[in-house]
Amino acid sequence: MLDLSLLPDGGASWLDASGEHADIVISTRIRLARNLEGYAFTPRARDGERLRILTQVREAFASLRSIEDGVLVRVDELPPEDRLLLHERHLVSKELAGLNDQPVRTGAAVYLSRGVGIMVNEEDHLRLQALHSGFHVSDAFGVIERLDAELGNKVPYAFHNEFGYLTACPTNVGTGLRASVLIHLPGLVLTKEIGKVLAGLQQVGLTYRGMYGEGSEVVGNFFQISNQTTLGRSEGELLDYLVRVVRHVIEREEEARRVLLRDAGYIIEDKLWRAFGTLRYARSLSFEEAMNYLSGVRLAVGLKLISGLSVYTLNKLLIFSQLAHLGHTEGRALTESEANVARARYVRETLAAEAE
Repeated sequence: MLDLSLLPDGGASWLDASGEHADIVISTRIRLARNLEGYAFTPRARDGERLRILTQVREAFASLRSIEDGVLVRVDELPPEDRLLLHERHLVSKELAGLNDQPVRTGAAVYLSRGVGIMVNEEDHLRLQALHSGFHVSDAFGVIERLDAELGNKVPYAFHNEFGYLTACPTNVGTGLRASVLIHLPGLVLTKEIGKVLAGLQQVGLTYRGMYGEGSEVVGNFFQISNQTTLGRSEGELLDYLVRVVRHVIEREEEARRVLLRDAGYIIEDKLWRAFGTLRYARSLSFEEAMNYLSGVRLAVGLKLISGLSVYTLNKLLIFSQLAHLGHTEGRALTESEANVARARYVRETLAAEAE
């Protein structure tokens, strides 16, 4: 079983609700896709090539000042439940963890430092990632930009003078940058404005997905908003554009919440307090149920209907009530029904402790 105490900050500092608009924006992620010269892209590389890539970058990691407190985790040597746990904690992608009905690749690894991760042998040879709490786009990019420059001095990146950084997927060619925010939009959902907002995002070159990015469904009114293309614009232009659009979405969400209180105050209060009561006393909760009720409680906290409950606690509940985390706490793999019972117990105990 993976010892989470060995990871810097447990890989969970992004849950601390310290960033701007932390009640609405759970986290900001900046990711850069990079490949090494002289090797086939990961999906076409042989096992031996991927292992040589891992060896080469592992040696480089040892001399990087920006991640000198980091630890390398060989994902290809972990059991499925530990790979899922890293994925639930947003530290590795579904593809790197081998959770997409394909076996985990030989040489798959992740180097983790505080708030920073480097996935090795994912779709690209390297995926550099900074994950920060709240709406912190510039800070997250600053961290990853320094790491990218430092690592680029140690290993040769695949780069084309006309097209920029070369990547396995054409949509990442250019800057290789994918910036995203994980945002909670229950007000827009309840006022039925969410469809217009999401359609507007796609019209201006952004995209939305569920809490775990591509291929994940939206649950609990949590959306991941990110840029769709990387070619033809600089990193600064892509980030500035994302920031402007997300700020507009936040304003729309705040206005929707004011409308709810003004036009349907007692109905909304009843709905949200029922959600809190269910979480406080339920004996069995499916993942989807827990996410939907947590969404209601999070909205109630944002509207100041419920006091004494921190956003940090709500962030933890989002992640630690998932299957692999519950199994890790129990010390064994859980069936779905066992997980539902364990989830309800964990949520009850966490909320009770917060109320004391």
